[in-house]
Amino acid sequence: MIFIKSARELDAMRESASVTAEILDEVKKLIKPGVLTIELDKYCEDLIKQRKAIPAFKGYRGYPSCLCISVNEEVVHGIPGKRRLSEGDIVSLDFGVIKNNFYGDMAVTVGVGKISPMNEKLLKITEESLIAGISNALPGNRLGDISFAIEEVVERNGFSVVRDYVGHGIGRQMHEEPQIPNFGQKNTGPILKEGMVFAIEPMVNMGTYKVKTLADGWTVVTVDGKPSAHFEHTVAITKDGPEVFTCLKKI
Repeated sequence: MIFIKSARELDAMRESASVTAEILDEVKKLIKPGVLTIELDKYCEDLIKQRKAIPAFKGYRGYPSCLCISVNEEVVHGIPGKRRLSEGDIVSLDFGVIKNNFYGDMAVTVGVGKISPMNEKLLKITEESLIAGISNALPGNRLGDISFAIEEVVERNGFSVVRDYVGHGIGRQMHEEPQIPNFGQKNTGPILKEGMVFAIEPMVNMGTYKVKTLADGWTVVTVDGKPSAHFEHTVAITKDGPEVFTCLKKI
């Protein structure tokens, strides 16, 4: 069942998503060579407390941290620790909070210092694919229109879409129906309606789409060891078009 949010619920979600975006924007500023990933997580937790929010990820199915920090070939769910960031790394930050009993969810991938031209392209195309997906989050469209738009941008530029992990509905639970693959066919799937809210999140690999999970039970990596990027926004379907709740500036 895909939940339709009321005007009051949408207002609550705007606040939770705004807090998510503000915190992630502050954490991004600490990304530089030499920083430990655990330091980013600690700073993030302090910011959550300051805003009287609840970390969405910490404790979720046993996950130990507030942030998912995935570096280079790590796709998603990387656990912060004693890894020290190096010049040229790319770092995906996946993050959410609970505020007003609703979830916000967002991800961004950033470079550490100067990164390679291919990594720059990977980040650019992954973000462009997210924007393409969001632009199709319109009343009367179908879910497959979002998926197709993301896949088309990614594959046209020579990259691959991760298939084992997908976007999702979001609201009072972090993961609600429907699942939102980043690949698919136009004019397929449920019809989009005003009041639906989705976490749209392409995960894009430089090489093969295939991934595997490491022995820690969480960290997902590319099987060929090539880099991966991840961008995500919490997006509402409205009569005036998609509203990006986790965006601090207009897309």
